[in-house]
Amino acid sequence: MNKKIVEFIKDCGVFYLATTDGDKAKVRPFGFIDEIDGKLYFCTSVKKDVYKQLEKNPNFEIAASSKDCQEWIRVKGKAVLDSQNIAVKAKIIESSPVIKSIYKDADNKDFGIFYAKDVEAFLCFLSGKNPEPII
Repeated sequence: MNKKIVEFIKDCGVFYLATTDGDKAKVRPFGFIDEIDGKLYFCTSVKKDVYKQLEKNPNFEIAASSKDCQEWIRVKGKAVLDSQNIAVKAKIIESSPVIKSIYKDADNKDFGIFYAKDVEAFLCFLSGKNPEPII
């Protein structure tokens, strides 16, 4: 389940994560997703609005399109903030040179991580074929 989501999104390169700020939707590009200990993990700075928005309202949705735009994935869930989990933060830093260049080490207090719970995911098609649940 999570592996299929991660593989599809990593192949896309960039995905977009939506949160809410009060009653307004906010969307921004993200680049890191991985499955660690059976959970979909994401990371960002705890100082960014996206992290603060997830603290207030954990509901989020992501979308990513294949390079040929024939398929896309939609994933929704609830963010579980897990920034005290040094072991997972260390795995993320070691798996991503970009993240390592930003945060340097797992003890960095600005380095925020979260995982998704109550995940629903669908593979959608430009052809009009009905979306396929991944979960």
